[in-house]
Amino acid sequence: MKNILFLSFLIFSCQFSFSQIEPTETNALLNILITDFANKPKPSETVIFVGQKSKKTFKAVTGADGKAQLLIPEGDIYDVSYRDFVEQVNYSKIDIPVEIGKYTYDLQIKFEPEKVFTLKDVFFDTGKSTLKPESSPALNELVGLLKAKPTMKIEIAGHTDSDGEDETNIKLSQGRANAVMNYLINKGIASSRLTAKGYGETQPVAGNDTESGKQQNRRTEVRIISE
Repeated sequence: MKNILFLSFLIFSCQFSFSQIEPTETNALLNILITDFANKPKPSETVIFVGQKSKKTFKAVTGADGKAQLLIPEGDIYDVSYRDFVEQVNYSKIDIPVEIGKYTYDLQIKFEPEKVFTLKDVFFDTGKSTLKPESSPALNELVGLLKAKPTMKIEIAGHTDSDGEDETNIKLSQGRANAVMNYLINKGIASSRLTAKGYGETQPVAGNDTESGKQQNRRTEVRIISE
């Protein structure tokens, strides 16, 4: 995953063009801009700040222009995380000191996400394509992320280990990919945004000679087709 985090400090001014929120004596204003490496704005992205002292969490979600604003208390160092497609990635930290006056910080994040993610905590009955109930939290999170990015199209890719016949593994992996896709459709995601494909044992990510390797190969992936 490639990412760059830029932070510039400004007082009573704004490098980016924002509909201005005013900082206060105790809360600094963060002007946030998220783009890809070609400087194309990235909408509906979440950046998270957690105070090392206060342990309080502050979140901002970018608009269609890739911008967001956030008032954040002075006198703390904040760990900065970016909400990737299926996980939270820690990036950097910023120091917002206590200062006399009102302060504005410009924070620019340039980010290129991975295009393939393995869904964690998605489980099936052994040898079947039936989703287990404990898969719901992870799949519901995927639903929420897809709803936040209404133009994104994805492929659900099913994979197995090498145990069993090739044809059986293709059929099983296709059934599991279909099960995930149908779950998303039932939660309100348009079928036109989704495809499902079973790859069987043809795309291993580890050796099939150990149980650990087999477990890694038995996986369900999300592949971003377009944003």
